[in-house]
Amino acid sequence: MALIELNKNGIYCAEADVYIDPWRSVDKALITHGHSDHSRPGHKSYLCTHASVPIIKHRLGSKINIAGIGYGESIMVNGVKFSFHPAGHIIGSAQIRAEGKGEVWVISGDYKTENDGISGCFEPVNCTHFITESTFGLPVYKWKKQSKVFDEINNWWSLNKSLGKTTIITAYSLGKAQRILHNIDSEIGKIFCHGAIAKMNNAIRNSGIPLKDTLLIEKESKPQDFAGHLIIAPPSALGSSWMKRFKNVSVGIASGWMMLRGARRRRGADRGFVLSDHCDWDGLNESIKATGAENIYPTHGYTQIYSRWLREQGYNAQPLETEFEGESLEKKEE
Repeated sequence: MALIELNKNGIYCAEADVYIDPWRSVDKALITHGHSDHSRPGHKSYLCTHASVPIIKHRLGSKINIAGIGYGESIMVNGVKFSFHPAGHIIGSAQIRAEGKGEVWVISGDYKTENDGISGCFEPVNCTHFITESTFGLPVYKWKKQSKVFDEINNWWSLNKSLGKTTIITAYSLGKAQRILHNIDSEIGKIFCHGAIAKMNNAIRNSGIPLKDTLLIEKESKPQDFAGHLIIAPPSALGSSWMKRFKNVSVGIASGWMMLRGARRRRGADRGFVLSDHCDWDGLNESIKATGAENIYPTHGYTQIYSRWLREQGYNAQPLETEFEGESLEKKEE
């Protein structure tokens, strides 16, 4: 039996009797990051990075049994050595390394290789078995440098301001919203946040991670109060009654899926910005090569296609069918 296996509850290390990002209730869960498809309720104990602790408490409740661990710090569980390493996906995200029985596994969770300035920098970890996401595992997905994307977003906001419009950009409440907030040019105007994003921002600030100041959208506010300014909202706000309160708006979506023709129009937005917290095609391939792993297990995304391509490159690659979701415009709110 291999050190790491998959069962009905998720990715399991029988030797240590622990799960990594399990999707059903278990006794001991090691968590790569705070997104809802990776950190689920109901586990008896949680272990994650220090920065993920307040995020997961905010999502799952303050009474959960949770502990934090530093990047590069290791723990031994029944002879298996586990350590957490930067993934660069969102604040607090980690890859989890497991060593035992003569094997070294890395469960990457979700990751990206471009340093966004707030989530830390992805760190390749040498291993023999690598479980990788493949959300954007096709050659068509190649990202621009984020500096160019934010130039586009800032120019769009500035143009809207000159036209007296309110600018609304949608992004996941956890991860992309903070990335946008960190990198946007706040000199253009005021920044307002939807309540779900504002609460997540506060949880992150309370952990000691600084974020730019934002304003709440008060019930008594009038549409004209937002003219020229920016509102960051979750994707679920698109087409909602909450959105309809604003007048003379320009709406944008920040997502890797904006690279697909027609995705923006289907969501009823004016602009689409290709900005993902996952690797593009080159990032995936470079990361896999950097691990030195021979055995690759792509999960969520283009798993079959990507596994076949990796086998053509000489890897022993097999898709791993998990319940992780990656990035989706239809995904339940983070």
